Amino acid sequence: MIEAKNLTKHYGDKLAVDQLSFEVRPGLVTGFLGPNGSGKSTTMRMIMGLDTPNAGDVTVNGRHYHDLAWPLHEVGALLEAKAIHPGRSAQAHLWMLAQTNRISRRRVDEVLEIVGLSSVAGRRAGKFSLGMGQRLGIAAALLGDPEVLLFDEPVNGLDPDGIRWVRNLLKGLAREGRTVFVSSHLMSEMALTADEVIIIGKGRLIAQILTAQLIAQSSQRFVRVRSPEVAKLRVALDQEGAATVLEDDGSLTVRGVDEIAIGELAGRLPVVLHELSPQSASLEEAFMELTEDSIEYHGTSTTSTSESKGAGS
Repeated sequence: MIEAKNLTKHYGDKLAVDQLSFEVRPGLVTGFLGPNGSGKSTTMRMIMGLDTPNAGDVTVNGRHYHDLAWPLHEVGALLEAKAIHPGRSAQAHLWMLAQTNRISRRRVDEVLEIVGLSSVAGRRAGKFSLGMGQRLGIAAALLGDPEVLLFDEPVNGLDPDGIRWVRNLLKGLAREGRTVFVSSHLMSEMALTADEVIIIGKGRLIAQILTAQLIAQSSQRFVRVRSPEVAKLRVALDQEGAATVLEDDGSLTVRGVDEIAIGELAGRLPVVLHELSPQSASLEEAFMELTEDSIEYHGTSTTSTSESKGAGS
């Protein structure tokens, strides 16, 4: 388990993490989400003892990272894939780490096989692609067979097959009862991978919630309705306080009431229904809804920029 209590970190006048408290539990893949600059990487660095908090505390299985006698046996982390001497081979890099924590050479070979780098084990890491570097970083995290694992953007540079491999790896590690903490900006991938999410913005906790629950409670959830008497049904739904939108394809998008209430109303009118299907929000939509006020840098769409240039010319 990872436990943070009122974790706070300043960099000069910049408040990077602000009284952040959460728990990362074993047996789950916990996603760590937030806009750019929200404090995710800083938080992970404090967990690993690379940065010192100005206030608060963070422990791994009840202890600070620097108090662990054999850290690689207890905590594995991928925080920066390229944090490898470019002149060392993949095997030499892992063997160097292994010797510092009394890990066998056999285990080095095992993790190289797990991440798919056995055939390039003798190649210098500086020649690796970004995706291969990610795989080597994951191998280093797995080296000590730890119970707690942290991954910061582990699928960067990986192709679709590699992304699926990481997803299955993380879920498999959690099924073994390990604590798996992973940050990512790929919401579609987190929706498939994370059992629970911790969402932060401007260094503060916004929510810690099961992924399915977050999606289910989003206001972006709606019900799609098709009926030959859609106008009649829409009037009745509006009278019930629902928010309705008639789409271009003739379907009715309904928010504010669920599919059961719509079906019962249609039966009372009566109105024939050709479709009555609840539509879940995506994790991205639910995330954007929660973090809208925490986004530090807003871009301008290309269309708007072009229109502005045209208007000024």
